[in-house]
Amino acid sequence: MEILKKRVNILLLCLWIPALAVTAQDFKETRDAFQQSYIKEATGETTGAINSLKEVYDDKSYEINLRLGWLSYQSGSFTESIAYYNKAISLMPYALEPRFGVVYPGAAMGNWSMVMKQYEKILEISPNNSIAMHRLGLIFYGKEDYQEAKKYFEKVVNLYPFDYDALSMLAWSYFKLNNFREAKVLFQKALLHTPTGTSAMEGLELLDTPNP
Repeated sequence: MEILKKRVNILLLCLWIPALAVTAQDFKETRDAFQQSYIKEATGETTGAINSLKEVYDDKSYEINLRLGWLSYQSGSFTESIAYYNKAISLMPYALEPRFGVVYPGAAMGNWSMVMKQYEKILEISPNNSIAMHRLGLIFYGKEDYQEAKKYFEKVVNLYPFDYDALSMLAWSYFKLNNFREAKVLFQKALLHTPTGTSAMEGLELLDTPNP
């Protein structure tokens, strides 16, 4: 009986080793494809970088889909980029990388509702993500919804009270809402961080003129 067990174990080992060898070979090909994609991207050969990864494409690979999402965006293939990023999101629903990535082709296509939805989802996953907050604030500011923009910029300033960009944009939001005293204080704080900050300096100059 003991001899039979040993024979079975030897047989299983013989079957396992080839499987490991194939996996190692697959990994080497994938690693080489990634390396070639980085080299080609660095030299401006974006199409070549994409083709390198397509040769080893696996729709279950988060990393390949994420990388192809970026490269497709770089090449101007926005629809394909969104498809790859969405595949990466489906594979890793709580990952922030593909959600931050997919907003680039989305914005390039003018699909702001999708962009905002992704930032909102990021904040569901990571409630204190200052990048998503700041960018949502910028979108609302661009829409002239200054009250909503202020809400997001305030959250960023509460997390990073000495951040120039957040202080400046919160100041401008207050300015647009005619809260000039608060705007002035915030512009001044921003200039303590960056004394030559043009945005904050412009804001103070406007506040120093009659009836800003």
